[in-house]
Amino acid sequence: MEIRGLSAGKEAVRGTQPDEMKETEDKKMVQEIFDYVKARYNTVPDYPWHDANAVLRHADNRKWYGLVMEVGRDKIGLSGDGTVDVINVKCDPMLGGSLRMQEGIHPAYHMNKDKWITIRLDGSVPVAKVKNLLDLSYQLTAPKKREKK
Repeated sequence: MEIRGLSAGKEAVRGTQPDEMKETEDKKMVQEIFDYVKARYNTVPDYPWHDANAVLRHADNRKWYGLVMEVGRDKIGLSGDGTVDVINVKCDPMLGGSLRMQEGIHPAYHMNKDKWITIRLDGSVPVAKVKNLLDLSYQLTAPKKREKK
């Protein structure tokens, strides 16, 4: 398969349609996130529903800190047909309101909308920011340290 660069800096695969290119870019971002959590937290995606939706969990307390899904565009308020890859992450409620005002970040799909956000994995949010928000989610869902008496 031959790859060529576009003026916007995105990669395109010769012979693919724009929707197919977007899907390929989405899947690359999903894989980059999976590689990141494996290296940083030793997390391997869990597939409890035996489909493409993956849960990212803490090894010790089994709490979720991320949920990677493919959802209908209409489910997160986008126009058009088709689906988009997203990740749900836990977020400080004080931060969530301002984040949801940014391009590519939405109220959480299928989760508590005060404490979780949905991030589109279509390049609208830089991968570095997605990783930072994933790190925050990991910290917020970590086991609480108990004080010894």
